[in-house]
Amino acid sequence: MTSVAPHWRKSLRSANEGNCVEVAGNLPGVVLVRDSKDPAGPTLAFTPDSWRRLLASLGRPGLD
Repeated sequence: MTSVAPHWRKSLRSANEGNCVEVAGNLPGVVLVRDSKDPAGPTLAFTPDSWRRLLASLGRPGLD
């Protein structure tokens, strides 16, 4: 069994003012989102389809 660790990256739309979210889209079947100021804190988990629908509803294409 292979374990894949989340590869976190800051959203391209996050400002450099400390108000950032990080997204991990490298895991099979799940997209994780967290607050970059609290990396050990809670995460939100979305299916890839749900994440795309959320971004589309916000007018933002892709997995960013």
